[in-house]
Amino acid sequence: MTTAKTILVASHNAGKIAEFSALFTPLGVTVTSAAERGLAEPVEEGETFEANAATKALAAARASGLPALSDDSGLMVDGLDGAPGVYTADWATLPDGGRDFNVAMQKVEAALQARNLQTPAQRGARFVSVLCLADPDGSTAFYRGEIAGHLVWPPRGDKGFGYDPVFQPEGHQRTFGEMSSDEKHGWKPGDATALSHRARAFKQFVEEGLGLPSDTSR
Repeated sequence: MTTAKTILVASHNAGKIAEFSALFTPLGVTVTSAAERGLAEPVEEGETFEANAATKALAAARASGLPALSDDSGLMVDGLDGAPGVYTADWATLPDGGRDFNVAMQKVEAALQARNLQTPAQRGARFVSVLCLADPDGSTAFYRGEIAGHLVWPPRGDKGFGYDPVFQPEGHQRTFGEMSSDEKHGWKPGDATALSHRARAFKQFVEEGLGLPSDTSR
């Protein structure tokens, strides 16, 4: 459990940092980031989301002296044997080292077409987010959130980032790319449910890591 009023988000991804800032605002917790503090990005060589999340959180906590919260997340496609999984971002990597998630979405679609996976039932997928809270002393705690859905083609919507435009969550008619940030990630203490994988992991973090009950008033 942490009672820190400032938490460092161990990320250089502007989209993730913005999402965490929005999630932390109702809690009165100030967010800084690895990008803001100019911290180096550690090499991620883990074979699980937990291992990679720990690598990032521990590196940031030790370098900054602050509690650090990292997120390692990815898209797991049933028909592709769980790929791209922990290599979700790597599928977007270009020859020059940059990243283009339009290219990544096309790779996923090409792999599905190669296996003749056409119907929503054949195109099941889930987003996974694992948060790691690390203290400068090296202690860690993990919080995992998942959301199931299926992949659509062509991509729909220009909101969010990553693979959001091709992921339609279970029980919804729109992709994450067609939803506002508040719809997707707008969980607050007192809300019984959260939609996105990151919001679900964050809900667990708040209720267990921060010690707040699920019925906390807004």
